[in-house]
Amino acid sequence: MYDLTDVLDFEALEDVRPGSNILVSGPAMSGKEDLALSVLADGAERDQGSLVVTTGDRAENVLEDFLDRAPDADESRVSVVDCRGDGSRRGEATASGSYAYHVSSPGDLTGIGIGITECLEYLHNNGAENGRFALTSLSTMLTYTDRKTVFKFCHVLSSRFDSAGYLGLFTIDSSAHDDQTLQVIKQAFDGMIEIREEDGRREARVLGLAGKPTDWREF
Repeated sequence: MYDLTDVLDFEALEDVRPGSNILVSGPAMSGKEDLALSVLADGAERDQGSLVVTTGDRAENVLEDFLDRAPDADESRVSVVDCRGDGSRRGEATASGSYAYHVSSPGDLTGIGIGITECLEYLHNNGAENGRFALTSLSTMLTYTDRKTVFKFCHVLSSRFDSAGYLGLFTIDSSAHDDQTLQVIKQAFDGMIEIREEDGRREARVLGLAGKPTDWREF
């Protein structure tokens, strides 16, 4: 089981089943990506594998930021799929021992899937028997392809992480999409963390992982 309460203190996040996939939803600049990466960094400090799919920043920047969050992480158990690549699909180990796979576009879902598979194999070969995954963000993917295609992609990844025993977090900008799009995407996930800003405070609540939705709580 995965305990996420060191990052977000909700009882519903104390024992999250391996293979669970969680949608982290909130408006722009509400801290979604920061929360997702903090959950991964917490796992990295426990010697779990870490895999990030980035649609908005390059691999070297993501790795630098991530390792600042988890300075004691085994870098050979950290990997990134960079969707802002140079037009080719290629994977490479970095000088520090992490692994980066490059894809030409956030709309190349086949390439992203191949990169995720390569990264999971790399992490497993370096001793990571379980781990945590983050994709930032689905909203960028939705500017390249339609919601049904993104839903199917999330569903396929859900099955893959279930087999690998990984925990998955996927961020989405709730203010960028209509209600129907959000409802379609939500169906691919086991639960959701919603984020909002209220009177200058960031608040979160958890839905779908343990009984009824939690109350909103500042974080």
